[in-house]
Amino acid sequence: MNNLNILEPTPADLSTDTDHDLALLRLGKHLSAEQYRFVTVTPLTHQRVNAREENRKARSLRDIFGWSRPFESELLPEAELEALLDSGVLRAHAGLWVSDVRWSSLENVLFVHSSFPTLANDSVFFGPDTYRFAQAIEDHLRTTTHPVRTAVDIGCGSGVGAILIAKARRDAQVLAVDINPTALRFTSINATLAGVENVSAYHSDILEGTTGAFDLIVANPPYMQDTQQRAYRHGGERLGSELSIRILTQAVERLTVGGSLVLYTGAPSVDGVDLFLEQARAVVDRPELAWTYREMDPDVFGEELDTAPYQQADRIAAVVLTVTRSR
Repeated sequence: MNNLNILEPTPADLSTDTDHDLALLRLGKHLSAEQYRFVTVTPLTHQRVNAREENRKARSLRDIFGWSRPFESELLPEAELEALLDSGVLRAHAGLWVSDVRWSSLENVLFVHSSFPTLANDSVFFGPDTYRFAQAIEDHLRTTTHPVRTAVDIGCGSGVGAILIAKARRDAQVLAVDINPTALRFTSINATLAGVENVSAYHSDILEGTTGAFDLIVANPPYMQDTQQRAYRHGGERLGSELSIRILTQAVERLTVGGSLVLYTGAPSVDGVDLFLEQARAVVDRPELAWTYREMDPDVFGEELDTAPYQQADRIAAVVLTVTRSR
């Protein structure tokens, strides 16, 4: 397999909505200068905290850009408020203002993503899964001896995977691919804010828009079976594991010798059977592939067990599957 990665000529840049994206860049720099920090929680926790009477309106930057709470004009300088309104970052809401984006922090780097609640089909999600995904990537980068010259973050979302790799391996060519144009724009913004110049964001359905082999492939795909089939959340059939298996199947064929896939996903269990692992074994049980599998959290998104698709499920675990090509 050759190591040159050629993509379709559809790179993400800031030209699709220049005023909006430049406003986000300026806002991100301002928040960084203000030492803004926010750890994004699960949607259910977010909902519960915001439902408290004292949290109905924002009182700080964290309330506006982290908790997505409506706020009064006095909370932002007039010029800044007008600029953000003109660029579409803020909008009117029940006599107040609200942000259409959130900002979350990871290792002192800020990431822009979609506001709460994430209802739109093109929403870009960031939350507890993102922090676990980051941990899985960092664990791999600390322990691997294989050089990382080419890497790709599949379904990049806000670009966390690509940016972490790019910061750790400054000489690597790192691709961030997604089918969601909003994700690609946010990734470009976040890479600029993080100060990495070796990340390129491109439109691609998994790896179909790329050629060649990669030293490192990472992915944190949607893994719920969403009845509304929203792209940011829906992992397909088999209780949301279908997309993860598609990624696994394509990725193992695109690894360099010594290269690895780090796949963070959800694993639904029915009657004690891990549906994701059951399907994954059929892909990775090959002489040229070595693999490890671990649960990072045995029980996530427990509220989903009350929904129709999960009536027979025991639990949903957060898991990491690492696959390395030996020859």
